Amino acid sequence: MKRFLVLTVALSLVAGGAWAQAIPVIFDTDMGNDVDDALALAMLHALESRGECRLLGVTVTKDNPWAAVFVDLVNTFYGRGQIPVGMVKGGVTPEGSPMIQAPAERRRADGMLVYPRRLASGAEAPEAVALLRRLLAAAQDGSVVIVQVGFSTNLARLLNTPADIELVKRKVKLLSVMAGNFVQPKPEYNVQQDTASARKLFDQWPGEIVASGYEIGDAMKFPAARIEKDFAWAADHPVVDAYRAYMKMPYDRQTWDLTAVLYAVRPGGGYFELSAPGRITADDAGRTSFRADAAGKHRYLVLPEVLRARTLECMVGLASQPAR
Repeated sequence: MKRFLVLTVALSLVAGGAWAQAIPVIFDTDMGNDVDDALALAMLHALESRGECRLLGVTVTKDNPWAAVFVDLVNTFYGRGQIPVGMVKGGVTPEGSPMIQAPAERRRADGMLVYPRRLASGAEAPEAVALLRRLLAAAQDGSVVIVQVGFSTNLARLLNTPADIELVKRKVKLLSVMAGNFVQPKPEYNVQQDTASARKLFDQWPGEIVASGYEIGDAMKFPAARIEKDFAWAADHPVVDAYRAYMKMPYDRQTWDLTAVLYAVRPGGGYFELSAPGRITADDAGRTSFRADAAGKHRYLVLPEVLRARTLECMVGLASQPAR
């Protein structure tokens, strides 16, 4: 018994140490436009359960009332319904999406919601930029990692005042963004949908940016078979419901947003390589370009073929990890 108690205390100390080192993360997402956002949010919950990050809040850039509701119900499903969700005002892509609405409206035979949540509508959520400001102000200097996997609307608006730019400079350690295409001169969706905000973000963000381009997630597809198998620990799972509602099954979907999460929380994990430092810019059509510069604060992810299978397996394992 004494040996058991010593072991228990030791494990508690290890867990406490891991939690103390957990990276504070803000997740900025256009939830509802693609199912990879939902899988990326599931990954963040798995990483928090492992003591590797703390999800401070989620801000939404899709201007549809179901987007914040779906985020809230996923957080609640993973036992973290207290996480604040901020909503963009006057944003882009207000169109509806079955992947966020169907799980939110699903009810049991007795009329109870399958996935309870705090928010009945995105209208009840605080404005996103105000929430970003509040979360950053409460954080330790140089500690926060922001993961942007949608449009740059919220973060660009955060740069509207010198005081907020200074706040970002003091509080944010890294911005990990899913945006751009660094192998082909083609527009990329996240940049194209709100080009003005993306250009402003790349031009004015005062800190380090690492971008995961279209080509990274496109090279690694989440297997539909793993959706059916690896999430079976829950009879009802909101991310699985979202995946099934997004497109006719079975389909393997690109892991764009998951890659930005993985690098943000495990930058030294050996899942990717990095470009040289430089500067990313975007044009009016939503195309991105990169110019190497030793003094630059921007980099982009590179995925050597030798790392592809390991990186994909890691993302699949984290996204499907049982809640605890």
